[in-house]
Amino acid sequence: MASWWSFRYLWLYFTLGQFNVLYVRTDWPSLNTSNIQLLSLLYDTPGGSSPLITYVHGFAMFKSAIILAQRYNITIEGQFIGSQSVSTDGIIMDVLQSTCQITSTANIVGIVGPRLSRESQIIAPFAAKIGIPVISHDSTTPALSDRSAYPTFYRTVPADDTAALAIGQLFILLNWTSCVVIYQNDAFGQGFEQAISDVFNNYNLTIAETIMFDIATLHIRGDLKSLLINNPTRIVLLWAQEDYATMILQSALDLGVLGPSFTWILSAEIDLSSFDPQWYPNLIGMFTMEAVVGNVVNAPINTTLLNDAYNIWQMYEPESFPGSANVDYSALFAFDATWTLIQSLAQLCSTVFTNDSSSCISFTNDTFCFNKQFLNTDNLLNVINSNTFLGVTGPIQFSANITNRVNGTYFILKNVQSASNNLQYVPVMSWSNSQIWTLYTSTSVILWPGNTLTLPSDSASASGVTFRIAIYEVTPFTIVTQTTDSFGNITTTYTGYMPDLINLLQTNMSFIPQIILVPSNNTYDDLIYAVANGMYDMVVADVTVTSAREELVDFSASIFDDSLRIIIREAPSVNIDWLAFLKPFSRTLWLTILGTVVYASILIFLIERPYNEALQDRSVISASAMSTWYSMATIMACAPDFNVTTAAGRLLTIGLYILSLILLAAYTANLASDLTIQKSQTVVSGIDDIKNGKIPFSRIGILVGSAMEDYYLQEVSGGSRNFYSLTSITEAYDKLLSGVIDASIMDVGPVEYATTHIYCNLTLVGADFDASAFGIVYQKGWIYANELDVNLLSLREQGVLDTLRTKWFEGGDCSQTDDSGTAMTVESLAGLFLTFGVISILSLLLFVWLKRSVIKDYFKSRKRRRTLVITQNTMKEEHPQETVAEQFVHL
Repeated sequence: MASWWSFRYLWLYFTLGQFNVLYVRTDWPSLNTSNIQLLSLLYDTPGGSSPLITYVHGFAMFKSAIILAQRYNITIEGQFIGSQSVSTDGIIMDVLQSTCQITSTANIVGIVGPRLSRESQIIAPFAAKIGIPVISHDSTTPALSDRSAYPTFYRTVPADDTAALAIGQLFILLNWTSCVVIYQNDAFGQGFEQAISDVFNNYNLTIAETIMFDIATLHIRGDLKSLLINNPTRIVLLWAQEDYATMILQSALDLGVLGPSFTWILSAEIDLSSFDPQWYPNLIGMFTMEAVVGNVVNAPINTTLLNDAYNIWQMYEPESFPGSANVDYSALFAFDATWTLIQSLAQLCSTVFTNDSSSCISFTNDTFCFNKQFLNTDNLLNVINSNTFLGVTGPIQFSANITNRVNGTYFILKNVQSASNNLQYVPVMSWSNSQIWTLYTSTSVILWPGNTLTLPSDSASASGVTFRIAIYEVTPFTIVTQTTDSFGNITTTYTGYMPDLINLLQTNMSFIPQIILVPSNNTYDDLIYAVANGMYDMVVADVTVTSAREELVDFSASIFDDSLRIIIREAPSVNIDWLAFLKPFSRTLWLTILGTVVYASILIFLIERPYNEALQDRSVISASAMSTWYSMATIMACAPDFNVTTAAGRLLTIGLYILSLILLAAYTANLASDLTIQKSQTVVSGIDDIKNGKIPFSRIGILVGSAMEDYYLQEVSGGSRNFYSLTSITEAYDKLLSGVIDASIMDVGPVEYATTHIYCNLTLVGADFDASAFGIVYQKGWIYANELDVNLLSLREQGVLDTLRTKWFEGGDCSQTDDSGTAMTVESLAGLFLTFGVISILSLLLFVWLKRSVIKDYFKSRKRRRTLVITQNTMKEEHPQETVAEQFVHL
């Protein structure tokens, strides 16, 4: 009883509500007088100044089907089938109210429509409750395919899961991998969004973003411009009904996110003339993908039935007939939906109930719509499921397992192209469930956004995009030069490694650079935060890639291979120490060694002279010298000229050998140590000296907010900021030269340039350490990252980056000496060589002294020979006639 009163209350609400039943006032004959009627639910724009074309065409084809059945003399128990029509507005309670009101007062045996999926999801369950079939001509959400949920529902239009399959195959054909989906937030839009997601997952394609259009507020949820501009894909699928699609496209035009940067694919045609002609260039290249009828793709249709329907339309409403080539496809689907119901009712009553005395069209007597029941539902559904015929859209056939038609599914891709001073839709490709995408005709030409014939990439392109590029003045990466002309105008120019790299990337990627010089008081970490906060699009500078920074921003591929190096003041020139080779031993030790040699010489002289032949035949002085030589040679590990012969002499020799062994080893070790110390006159020789505290940490300069600071805190000080803080690289050079700091840790690139081109009094020590790389900084998820990396890798492979490094870093006016080796210099042993030179001179003098008699005889002989020659010449002049013998006699 309570249930009955609930239904009565609902009925009262419906009947007291405002009826939305609109009987179109045209010249069409009245068709609502029959006791057997079909109801059409056709969508029209609420409050529109003029009805939608889809509504006008759908209504005409629905009426034509009803009239054509009468002309074909199709009757049900002797009656022609009548009709009623409702203009729906998309508000589901309104369409339910209207449907309930009509079914309560008339015998509605079938419903054509609704057009909107959200309306069908309400009407289909209602129709199932009262037992009448619903055949929609335009409801495409895949959820309606469930036969168990919608047992009396059918549709002649392909479902959106089939449309999604066709779109997935189109992306594969065009080598697109991603897109953005914009959909309206109802059953139609949400159903497609789910269907396209499933297809893309199967094809390994990506939906980069889903954007919802709220049909209640008529606005996009979110900022459409930022959602599209900041997205890596440039393909947009718009799944919305025509009136909503027009609003969305106008917004996209106003925001500059249509052509030529983006390629849009719509779910239906919209009226292009509703846009201002100034937008026409941006609309060129847009696409619509629509479900079409068979003859559009050269598939068979029932042309006789179609022509008869067109004739009726032209007879009763010629002013709305657009020509056979321009009839909206949804209207043809509406005709086949209507004709399916007509054929099925006729077959039900002519075959199933031929010998039955009961009526084939019978309802319960209840006048409340939810209680009224069609009594032959199962028989009628069986007839629909088994009925097959060739309709005006193609073959019509249904099954008991699914609500979709079995075959006759076709799609066409239309391209917006220019025509004189207007735009038009041009069919360019077609698809069917038996054939993938093909050109519509062999001569079909596709115009892509930008009025080009070149297939666009689905990825965002930097071409024509303005990038805010921050640069940082560090020689030679970026050199800032200001010049003033005769009028006092100041012109700033940027040169260096980074400006050259920007120019190369601009040439390859065709972006528009907006160069911004960052103030010198900004740290490198400040640049990272500025990019993360959207202040700059890129930072092209000597910014080191670190893990901490990659938590905030992303980096490109390496633009400069980097490492760290220690820079110090140039060591003073080495002073020559002539006696450096004597420093291993102290003066006292040298005198002790000398005394030992003299002492040993005396002992050798006393012990060996009486018995050793080498000393017996010599004078005391000579024997003493030989003894001294023996002692010295033994200590210096040399072979003396004679051997000792006495036991005492041999024992003494052993002592000298032991003394030699120890003295030579000690001398060698101390000399090597002294020469190494003399060699390494720098304050530090590498990073290990820094870590070991060879110089005070407060005299180590570190650039604050840099990768060098991160390294120092992690590897040297254990997190303690005990260094001398620097705010710029230039300050580091100045503090080194002024003696405020003794060393600094810097990136190798700028300091190599500085020490070879500018600061000749500074030098690098030790080997490189902490290898890293510089990268271009940009925001996380930056849509142009892949394109940038591809171009950078191309420049590296072509050797362009190496050429830039050679151009800006090699050469220089400073003469640099590599101090990383350990070889001894000649200066460190100058005294030793001087001593040898003195000894060699003394040896030469000794040699001359010992040969003095020979030299004296030689000169005397030369003098006699010269005297003889002079005398001969004189005699010859005095006695020219005499022979040589005679002259000899005179001599």
